[in-house]
Amino acid sequence: MKRRLLKYKFIIKTAGSFFLLLAVIVLSSSCQSNTSEEIKAAVDEENFPSLSVHDLETAITDSGKIAYRFITPEMNQYDNREKPYTEFPQGLHLIVYNDQEEIDAQIKSQYAIYHEGEELWELQNNVEAVNFKNEVINTEQLFWDSRKHIIYSDEFIKITTDQEILTGYGFESDERLDNYTIQRISGILTVEEDQ
Repeated sequence: MKRRLLKYKFIIKTAGSFFLLLAVIVLSSSCQSNTSEEIKAAVDEENFPSLSVHDLETAITDSGKIAYRFITPEMNQYDNREKPYTEFPQGLHLIVYNDQEEIDAQIKSQYAIYHEGEELWELQNNVEAVNFKNEVINTEQLFWDSRKHIIYSDEFIKITTDQEILTGYGFESDERLDNYTIQRISGILTVEEDQ
């Protein structure tokens, strides 16, 4: 009986050692060392913002007067990239003021990026712009070229005015969203006012 008990203990110890050895072999074969490129990518400064700000509201002035106001939940600036940019991953609310510091236009989007070298704003996802005449412009992508002082899009666009709803593809406007053109109009719907 004692011999049989020793035999079972030996089998259990041997089986336990075998499973432990098998687990070590499986784990060590699944762990691979990283290549130098993978390590460099993980610690590369370009992958991290040089500045990250949450709940930002700031104003840009020109000759002592407010020209623009930016409101965003998150801003990440990447100055250490070959082509530096600033990203607004949770959206942006931009307010444009005239010389009398009155609101000329407002633009909201769920995502935005500013390409510094080109001085180009790219707004994406549920972009809504409202000019001083309360005309509402809706699209999925809108560009603001601050060098050329134009706003444009190649995407589908809808403009709602007091009298009509215009739809089409391609859009260009001044920065006030006042003088605009639609390249390919696809529909005009007249809005009747309630008497």
